[in-house]
Amino acid sequence: MDERVETALGEAFPDRSVDRTFGVGPSWNGANETVGVAFADGARAFCKVAVDDDGTRIARELAVLRYLDAERSVAGPAVLAGDPNASVPYLVTAPAPGRELLGVWDNSDEIRREALLHRVGATLAALHAERFEAHGEIVGSDARGGLDLDRAPWPDVLLKTIERTCEIGTSERLADHYDAVFDCVEANRDRLGGAPAALLHGDVAKPNLFVVDGDGAGGGTGSDTDAGPDGVVPIDWELAHVGDPARDLVRAEDQLLNGFDSEGPERYAEALYRGYRDRAGGLPPGFAERRPVYEVVRMLGRSGFIDQWVPYLDEPLESLVERADAELRARLDAV
Repeated sequence: MDERVETALGEAFPDRSVDRTFGVGPSWNGANETVGVAFADGARAFCKVAVDDDGTRIARELAVLRYLDAERSVAGPAVLAGDPNASVPYLVTAPAPGRELLGVWDNSDEIRREALLHRVGATLAALHAERFEAHGEIVGSDARGGLDLDRAPWPDVLLKTIERTCEIGTSERLADHYDAVFDCVEANRDRLGGAPAALLHGDVAKPNLFVVDGDGAGGGTGSDTDAGPDGVVPIDWELAHVGDPARDLVRAEDQLLNGFDSEGPERYAEALYRGYRDRAGGLPPGFAERRPVYEVVRMLGRSGFIDQWVPYLDEPLESLVERADAELRARLDAV
């Protein structure tokens, strides 16, 4: 067992024996480490620790999960223990109900996939219905059980999220892309300034979504009744913030459907947006106007992790660098 994980589990469960820990798949975020935990009594959990001893991300995720637990329309995994101020900041959660969307997706036909995306869209709309008076970074829980925000204009919050991407990025090969994206946001402050303020997940990818079938045959170890009305439970809330729901929706489409420099089937995107509109009554105000800016920002999911894409695409790094440069230029031209 990793020494940090052992320390965190010893503090969280001093009277409970751990049988073993196990891996939970690859992660592109080097700032945290997450492992599965099998206790001697047969129960399971997931433990996340801050590798760099910075409890900021743990505090954010802990606050959001507690906020969602207060009868919100979107569910998250149950918190078993957590301390962002510990010598090794940690968060321990129960298994999410249902099955990971990635596995369900791989074993589904096109009709089933469209239905899944409709449910994800509806879940995002339900999440974005949680509106706030101001935009801001989530720094913890307030005295009433809500979210404590470091308030700021939306463009400034967006820039902060870009800085976080830079911090957890695994490659500096395209470091100049960060400057280009920063400049794009600054040049479009007026366009971004009027955005609504909603709770955003910040990382809507297939491994971060669990789905529970309508018949209760979720296949997971959590309770199906813990799922939201659409049977979709997002996990991994450490990038959550209060911002423009259009940004979350653009990122969701990109992470769920698109490739390195290619777009997924139009019918899949239509299913995602239809689910959102069916729940929310429409897309976020100003969506079409601000979307090009967020598509520029999304390029950092390629640029900052360009080395991670190499084994997936089986191409030389330099080839991907050239393609990423061309794609960023095209997106900047479209703003």
